[in-house]
Amino acid sequence: MSEQGSGGALDGLIVIDLTRVLGGPYCTQILGDHGAEIVKIEPPQGDETRDWGPPFHEEDASYFIGVNRNKRSMGLDLSRPEGRDVLLRLLEKADVLVENYKPGAMEKWRLGYEAVLKERFPRLVHCRISGFGGDGPLGGLPGYDAAVQATTGMFAVNGSEASGGMRLGIPIVDIGTGLYAAVAILMALYERARSGQGQFIDMTLYDAGIALMHPHIPNFLLSGKEPRLSGNAHPNICPYDAYPTRTVDVFLAVGNDRAFARLCEELGRPGLAADARFRGNRDRLQNREALTAILRELLQERDGEALCETLLAKGVPAGPVRNLRQVMEHPHTAHRGMVGRRDGYAGWGLPIKLSRTPGRIARTPPKFGAQGRAILAEFGFAEAEIESLAESGVLVEQRRR
Repeated sequence: MSEQGSGGALDGLIVIDLTRVLGGPYCTQILGDHGAEIVKIEPPQGDETRDWGPPFHEEDASYFIGVNRNKRSMGLDLSRPEGRDVLLRLLEKADVLVENYKPGAMEKWRLGYEAVLKERFPRLVHCRISGFGGDGPLGGLPGYDAAVQATTGMFAVNGSEASGGMRLGIPIVDIGTGLYAAVAILMALYERARSGQGQFIDMTLYDAGIALMHPHIPNFLLSGKEPRLSGNAHPNICPYDAYPTRTVDVFLAVGNDRAFARLCEELGRPGLAADARFRGNRDRLQNREALTAILRELLQERDGEALCETLLAKGVPAGPVRNLRQVMEHPHTAHRGMVGRRDGYAGWGLPIKLSRTPGRIARTPPKFGAQGRAILAEFGFAEAEIESLAESGVLVEQRRR
């Protein structure tokens, strides 16, 4: 709305984003990367991740900066009736509403989907992201990534016998929920093109956490056996693990017998592929300890980087274990455009690459409330109305600490 269309796949889509922290902002950044107009409405205190640092850039933490590009910010006090009236006026032009308030909050404010929004805005797609949903034994309870990792079994599969169960080093539940939410929104919009009707999307961290537990849940449901902590090793595939070499640790991801034969040939032991203990994946799993000992001996004097290049060229998935600096400075990262920069902003690039309607970084992450007046003007608010909202504190232009 604020500038000429980007030409992205979602150009013209208007999203009102009431989310904070990670799952919701991750979702809406994906939509914004591909041309959707994202109006980020922040509470008077702002999105708390603005303070989740160091590091900081111009008073905003990297945590916030990482998931809030291609958005504009408006501070709005929704605890006041006038603020809720503003939101309703914005929704008159919106296609999508995304929020992650505690279940029941929107209903308390008389903004519930079934009671109000569905009838008033029949084409609206309303996506709610919550910890556990609004009902059921855990309904309405708060959810944060690490706690939900714990409650959905991720600690039971991540870590080693020496370390014990551990959380994953990335907020996989929040990120996974954001990805699922983006997919769900696009599904609902696709269906709306046929029916003309919007709908409510009930996304939870709990559901996403369970859905991300592959292959451990199908393993358990078929066998009845609890997974064990296996460090870097895979529960279903062997060899699929990290191994030390003379230079760097390498990860071998050998998913079939053909790749295993090629690995054995490169390591100078082609006969291993015909050894009855290692002939098929089932055999290798049953004799994992013996195979691991052999591979560690064969790899200990090899140059890991060179070995991985050779194996990849032969069709054997392998990779050196790199630190983040090495990843960001790697020429393939640059080739794939996976370092995104604009006007002093730097973040990961766009992983979704469309041939005809590519996304882009059109806006750097917004300062709190920086575009509030412009947004209201674009949605039809008169100058006097905007000034009144600002003077009364409904339109919040400075964070309230």
